[in-house]
Formats: sequence, structure tokens, C-alpha cells
Amino acid sequence: MKTIVVTGGAGFIGSHLCERLAGEGHRVISLDNYFTGSKDNHIKGVEYREGHTKDIAKHIPETPDIIYHLGEYSRVEISLTEPALVWNLNKDGTFGVVEFWRSKKCKLIYAGSSTKFGDGGLGRLQSPYAWAKASNTELVQNYGAWYELPYAVTYFYNVYGPRERPASEYGTLIETFRRQKQAGEKLTVVSPGTQKRNFTHVDDIVDGLMLVGKGGIGDEFGLGASESYSILEVAKMFGGEIVMLPGRKGNRMDSVLDTAKSEALGWAPKRKLSDYIRSVI
Repeated sequence: MKTIVVTGGAGFIGSHLCERLAGEGHRVISLDNYFTGSKDNHIKGVEYREGHTKDIAKHIPETPDIIYHLGEYSRVEISLTEPALVWNLNKDGTFGVVEFWRSKKCKLIYAGSSTKFGDGGLGRLQSPYAWAKASNTELVQNYGAWYELPYAVTYFYNVYGPRERPASEYGTLIETFRRQKQAGEKLTVVSPGTQKRNFTHVDDIVDGLMLVGKGGIGDEFGLGASESYSILEVAKMFGGEIVMLPGRKGNRMDSVLDTAKSEALGWAPKRKLSDYIRSVI
């Protein structure tokens, strides 16, 4: 049994990771500020502590074996309207986490953002969120080198599945479409609609996080389904009337998927977006 800290453990992906870790018999401690996390996502057997990641040392005096740092602000376009919040959660918060990591000398798994690979590498400069996440991967790499600490950086690609965030300015696409379809509303697609994404089921992401936690070292652990779909193609999978919304600044057109290092650990995505959509409609 290991002691494992999950920041953002009451969130969408974090709650699934906590559930898997607790199911394997580990002591799991979640730190979440509940900005987008929910107490509805609490898992039996997990210890929950409420607070900001910049204060992680105050909330978690224990010395963990592994830290999974998932607890950051994670929306692209809206980050352009609230850069101070992005800085607070993703820069101040993550600095607190890496300092905690340095003091505890354990292993850190950082959830980077695949936005930095978009549009030929320009994606990292297109929004405060993308820049903060890209620069944080460099912070983690530097701390690992400076202080000889073990770490791994993972990259998620458009995660969907149960407990996905509901439709709102911080909502995620598949759940937004699901709720619009359920309510008999038009499906809203941001122009041009041809922007492509690799949609990955949350259980596949957790499979990858578990493998990286056990054997991954270094950067570039991509976790994404190989099939990519345009937003219009996904809307058509749900069926019904589609309404086009104006284009948004910061909305990248594509991304580059590289899962070679994750596959070398034995990871492969097993779930398909089309199957999930059929199951929820």
C-alpha cells in the first residue's frame, strides 16, 4: 500500500483516478478547492481535504509516495477573460505543489496539456491556459533536473465519460452535447466546426495514469485515442439540429498526438467515442 496524493481529486478525471487507486488498496488523499470539483464525486475510502494547491504543505503533512497533480484550471477560450485566475490556480498553485514535491522527495505525475502541441506548436501561445500549462511542464522538468527528483508528464486529449463537467462556461464538449440532445435543444458548434480533436474515454486516461505512476519517467506520455473527429462530425453522431456559433479566439484547429512512450508501458486506448455516444443517447 502506498500513500498517494491526488490534487483535483473531486474533479472529473481525479475522481476516477481516486476510485481506481483506492480500489487497489492505496491510501488516497485528495486536495481540491472545489472550483470545478464536486462533493458528489467523492469516493468511499478516499480522504478529502479542501484547499488551494499553493497551500498543499499546510493541508497535507504526510509524506506521499506519489503525487498526481491534476488540480488546475482547465479551460482554453474562457481563460482569455480571466488571466489572473489562471495565474492563481495554475502558476501559484503549481509552484506550491513542486515545492511540496521537493520537500517530500517523492514521485510527481503532472497532467500537462496537449494544447501546446496544437497548430504546429503555436497552440501554447494562444491562451493564458495553454501558456501556463506549457510553462508548468518546463517547471516540472527543471525541478526534476535541479533536485534529482522522479517525475513524469502526461498529456490528455479531450477526455469524456461519466462525471464529465456539465454544460457551462467550464463545461466539456461531449457532456454539453449530451445535455442539449437530452433537452431537445439545438447542438451548438463553435465555428468553423472543422477543428479536430482526439476524444479519449476517462477510463483509458486512468489506465495510462496508473501505468505512468508505476513505471513512467520523464516527459511526453501522451494519452489520447488515435481517431480524430471534427466538432461537426461529433455533433452529427448525436443527431438533431445544429446551430453554428461565432469563432472564438484561442480555439486551435488541430493537435499532434504522440502516444509512443505510453504504449511502451503497455498502454492502449480500449474505448471508442461512437460507442459512448450511442450508450448515452
